[in-house]
Amino acid sequence: MRLRPVHMARWSARHPWRAITGWFLFVLLCLGAGIAAGSNAATTKDFWVGEAGHAESMATDAGLQRRPTEHILIRSASGPLDTARANQAARELTARMRALDEVRDVAAPVPSANGTALRVSVVMEGAELDGRKNVVPLLAETAEVAGAHPELVVEETGSPAISKGVNDQRGDDLALSERLSLPVTLVILLAVFGSVVMAGVPLLLALSSIAATMGLSMLASHLLPDPGVGTNMILLMGLAVGVDYTLFYLKREREERARAGGRLGPEALVELAAATAGRAVVVSGLAVIVCTATLYLATDVIFSSLATGTILVVAVAVLSSLTVLPALLVKLGHRAERRAARKTARRAKRGAPVTTKRPKPENGRVFTALLRPARRHPVATLCASVLVMLAVAAPALGLKLVDPGKDTFSRSIPAMQVYDRLTAAYPELLVKHEVVTRTSPDRAPEARAALTELGRRAQADPLFARTGRPVLRTSADGRVSVLELAVPHPAPADEAIASLDHLRDRYIPATVGKLTGAETAVSGDVARGQDYVHHERGKLPLVIGFLLLFTFVTTAVAFRSAVIGLIGVVLNLLSAAAALGALVLVFQGTWAEGLLDFDSLGAIASRVPLFLFVLLFGLSMDYQVFVVSRIKEAMDHGMSAREAVLEGIARSAKVVTSAALVMVTIFAAFVFLHLTEMKQMGFCLAVAVLLDAVVIRMMILPSLLLLLGERAWPRKPRTTAATEAAPALPVG
Repeated sequence: MRLRPVHMARWSARHPWRAITGWFLFVLLCLGAGIAAGSNAATTKDFWVGEAGHAESMATDAGLQRRPTEHILIRSASGPLDTARANQAARELTARMRALDEVRDVAAPVPSANGTALRVSVVMEGAELDGRKNVVPLLAETAEVAGAHPELVVEETGSPAISKGVNDQRGDDLALSERLSLPVTLVILLAVFGSVVMAGVPLLLALSSIAATMGLSMLASHLLPDPGVGTNMILLMGLAVGVDYTLFYLKREREERARAGGRLGPEALVELAAATAGRAVVVSGLAVIVCTATLYLATDVIFSSLATGTILVVAVAVLSSLTVLPALLVKLGHRAERRAARKTARRAKRGAPVTTKRPKPENGRVFTALLRPARRHPVATLCASVLVMLAVAAPALGLKLVDPGKDTFSRSIPAMQVYDRLTAAYPELLVKHEVVTRTSPDRAPEARAALTELGRRAQADPLFARTGRPVLRTSADGRVSVLELAVPHPAPADEAIASLDHLRDRYIPATVGKLTGAETAVSGDVARGQDYVHHERGKLPLVIGFLLLFTFVTTAVAFRSAVIGLIGVVLNLLSAAAALGALVLVFQGTWAEGLLDFDSLGAIASRVPLFLFVLLFGLSMDYQVFVVSRIKEAMDHGMSAREAVLEGIARSAKVVTSAALVMVTIFAAFVFLHLTEMKQMGFCLAVAVLLDAVVIRMMILPSLLLLLGERAWPRKPRTTAATEAAPALPVG
């Protein structure tokens, strides 16, 4: 079982063209199958959570669900509003909208309280999430009316238009992140390998792995619906781990080549690399997959999609490093041998002496300097490093969570600019609470009377909107009634949250809550966000508990040491906590808004901590497995624990740091995106990887292992795959 990477590499090395052709056929097959099957998009039902989800379920069953709605704002281009012209534009707009198949109903125009604007509300056909796809014809009609009335400003907004704008912006942002990260990644790889061809190999395999995973994710969406965020994660993680795994393998192959001094052929060198780096890649990939799988415990459609995308792309990246990569290395190795032979022949023909190029030292002065404190003063280095990490982690104690809604989207989206003008003129459109009551048909009159009383009490509360009357709708069978209450405050505002608390804790128990046999629940923008945050908080202990357990078991089994497993858990916790502390310090306040171009939410997006905690554990395992594998290998070759720690970390320092720089580059590109949630993710991941590669792996880990000595390892180390496989290697 331990030699399976060697077996795969041996076959690929002996049949390189078959392996290369097979890989690209696999990529095309996955992509083609995914395109043929299509993607199964998540529906509104997939997002139902908590009491708000239950309320929406009752309303949907009765045909009273929330519909996608657009608002067209008509105002003067300059000076006071010409009411007659505004009404004429509204009539034209109404006629045009009613002629569209995408439109269900058009409401009568509503003037603003100060008389400066006129609003036309359009209810669309289909489910709430379908509005983004169907809103284009409505926007076109609005643009036509605006062009016909240059003296007026006719503009459209609403959840469908905003969702479309966010989706378009997300696509532009991803293209920007690729333009930023790919060139920098290529420069780093050029610095590591000094060859354009060798630098291109990791990028080629990472991009092909991403392409294959795109197809597989489309197939997977028919089992787990796709909410539209999985593609982001596939691109992010595919480039990061794809380059990482290939980099680990390539560096080990070059190391074995330098050690062999020309005595071994490319096939033998590939098998040696597979026996060491190949096994580390498999263990690392398995660790990332196991850690990421804990996201399924959150029972959330977005986390499930993120987990599926990450698991698939990591598995495909591991597969590429064990199959097509050995084949490519063999072909490139033979190419290098032919070039060297021709160069030697030319030198011999000229009568010049044949010289052997000395291999470059594994580490330079920078890495030697980083390791010097741990080697000379392990106790002081350990204490100082841990204190620094704890200090960085301290702000995480003040973590606040918020569910980011449309109020948090970038104002560079045109629909958001119109939304701000709309809600300024009609503040009652900011937030709506929806009280849903289900009872038997004979109790329906009592339920409607109680809901009417509830609306009267809410309107007397200053937290609720005074303008406009509460809207009460009842299903055809009379069993379900929905009361809509307006709140003139943005959903994340304390006043909006307090209004929800008043509704649930005071007004419902005093009115409809007194009806026997009645079932009542509250939904709406605020309820959705608050219930989602509570849902995530409730799942956090479960996910973290299993994450710690899986991390410990995976590491302990891989290295046959409970101490190494425990060290992995503690260091990963420290790394994740420090990254989260840095995130809170930068994004929860306002001091960095101008520096990173964002508007602070005063809190962290609710999905970010749980997702980052899981992902950071997985990524930290990358470096943990690779570094500890080198130490274990050195011990199995007869070194003492101290010698093995210094040797293993020294040999892995350059490749770990290079891999970390690639990851930091990829993640840091997300800081330049518009969505605050994506900025937070990119920043936290970049900081975590940097801290993990430099502070954890170069200072804390060596100090700790040097202090523990032989106690950290099994008493009788077994022979590794490298020593078992070495005698059978062919000589080139």
